[in-house]
Amino acid sequence: MIIKTKDSPETLTKAHTYSAPALEKGFNVIELLAENPQGLTISEIAAGLGLSMSEIFRIIMVMERRGWLKRKAGDRLRVATKVLDLAFKSTPAEELIQAAAPLMRELVQRVEQSCHLVIGNGNSGLVVFRQQAPGPTVFAVRIGAGIALEDSCSGHVLLAFNALDLDPSLTVAAQSGPLSATLQRVRARGYEMMKSTRTLGVTDLSYPVFDGQGHAFAALTIPFLQLVDGTQTVDSKEARICLQEIASRISDELSGAR
Repeated sequence: MIIKTKDSPETLTKAHTYSAPALEKGFNVIELLAENPQGLTISEIAAGLGLSMSEIFRIIMVMERRGWLKRKAGDRLRVATKVLDLAFKSTPAEELIQAAAPLMRELVQRVEQSCHLVIGNGNSGLVVFRQQAPGPTVFAVRIGAGIALEDSCSGHVLLAFNALDLDPSLTVAAQSGPLSATLQRVRARGYEMMKSTRTLGVTDLSYPVFDGQGHAFAALTIPFLQLVDGTQTVDSKEARICLQEIASRISDELSGAR
């Protein structure tokens, strides 16, 4: 398809790409700092991007002035929470969190375990909200953490129910690849339950949350921590039943059902 623009006599193909070097450098800074949450100095940022100090200095100063970057001890810069705030405000994640937050608070009180919400984010999952267990022993996943899809409980739920905002090619490949039997089982029973692949003594439980159109929007997950001191009053089966109820009620909130 050929597109003619008013501000240029040239014809542009659909595949034409534009260049905005300063903007791209700003995005590169954010992506680099996202991989280095401890923060980096300006010279380390320049080195990490293969640029000179003069090429990056003014861009970083503007980003800091606009609140996208925050300076911490040792003159290290890190991504500011403004980025997360803007992301939530400009995506359906904010609506999801508003609907889920009070019900997730109820859930952690009932099961005495932490829980978190994971949404699709290209070829991974992203933790957008959590509620911590009320007791003295807490196991929780941090907000903003990336979740591998293939070997995680939340990831299996997102893939099994073809969640929004996942890379379509990834979900298609997963349905016919080595995970196909696992995902079929998750769809059949409506949830995933598996030993944590990262932490001993933790069994992950996860149910899908659906939006108003019936599309899988998120995975609501409990990393169920097994205590050994005899103080645990809710077992994993009871926790799973509560989790199913809360995930369903969040879906009802998102669909406007009462």
